[in-house]
Amino acid sequence: MIGLFAAVSAALAVAAGAFGAHGAAGQQEAEWLRTGGLYQLIHAVGALAIMGFARGPAIMLLVGGAIFAVTLYAMALGGPRWLGAVTPIGGSLLIIGWLWAGWLFWRG
Repeated sequence: MIGLFAAVSAALAVAAGAFGAHGAAGQQEAEWLRTGGLYQLIHAVGALAIMGFARGPAIMLLVGGAIFAVTLYAMALGGPRWLGAVTPIGGSLLIIGWLWAGWLFWRG
């Protein structure tokens, strides 16, 4: 299931980036879509790369990437600006996921 969610996450990231480049209402909205898409795509690929030996961190990357990106996507599509206060929660989960993966690598 991690692979499925990572693949869907990557597809959504590409779609968000394309919409940001060609259909966003303004510069700020385009930037939110671009940033959300970039972070979501990187972490979807990261989750695919580590899912075989670091299942927990891979899930953390997907959840963190989703929270980070979806809040930005929602604001870009007219959602309330207070969602920007939720975005760092996703970023924090991404950091935790990478540190957790590093710890697992270190432990062998």
